[in-house]
Amino acid sequence: DYRDSKILWVPYHELHCAVESKPASATSPKVNTTEKKLKLPILGTKEAIVIRKSKKLEGHVYYLIAGHGGPDPGAVGSRGQNTLCEDEYAYDVTLRLYKLLIEQGAQAYMIIQDKNDGIRDDAILTCDRDETCHGAKIPLNQTKRLKQRVAHVNQLFYHHQKKGIKAQTCLSIHVDSRSRNHRQDVFFCHYPSSQSSKKLATQLQKTFAKKYGVHRQGGHYAGCVSERGNLYVLKNTLPKAVLVELANIQNKSDHRRIIQPSNRQALANWMLEGLLAST
Repeated sequence: DYRDSKILWVPYHELHCAVESKPASATSPKVNTTEKKLKLPILGTKEAIVIRKSKKLEGHVYYLIAGHGGPDPGAVGSRGQNTLCEDEYAYDVTLRLYKLLIEQGAQAYMIIQDKNDGIRDDAILTCDRDETCHGAKIPLNQTKRLKQRVAHVNQLFYHHQKKGIKAQTCLSIHVDSRSRNHRQDVFFCHYPSSQSSKKLATQLQKTFAKKYGVHRQGGHYAGCVSERGNLYVLKNTLPKAVLVELANIQNKSDHRRIIQPSNRQALANWMLEGLLAST
């Protein structure tokens, strides 16, 4: 762990854009898709009550994997005297997206869970190690960690497939780490041979380009869609899957995208909009 050894391991996924188990009933409640008002404690005390606003995503299942977690903080950056851990910021954005999906009638799963974090409105999110994989302890070994979360997604995939559910999607959400002077827009990765994953990644990218055009001065957006054949999650999950990189955790300008709660919410909102457009 970086926080103990001060040795920063190169992220397993090492991404570059082209030029340019046992469920825990306490934190993984079964969501009754017919209920309009739901209580989901994993969202935190203030956000636990969720009102279903529509049935737009009824019949759709989403598996949300917040990158890293448990003994693995992922990429680590700093802001002043504060440490920024990738897993905390990825988790908060993922949790916000989870809530939005439930509101739209979807069945959604938080594969990586933290029973006491909930949705947080702090700029600096405390680094901890208590995340689980749907209630199970996350292994220290990197390969075992990846296999654990993929196995859980695939187990759930088969469960829903037997019930006739075809619309199943996996999103793996991360914060990248590059040189400090490299500003990086949100970008998306898919497995090369998966056309359905490519289609989804492209739609998400188009949605973000549209939003940047409205909300960023000058409207410039350089986020790309990239093929990645060596990423374990993209290669081995059974549902179509897209990996999302939210920012460069080493870049001070990119920090604003993840440390401001309103920006974390915007990232979740825009991903939801892209998912809705892809259905």
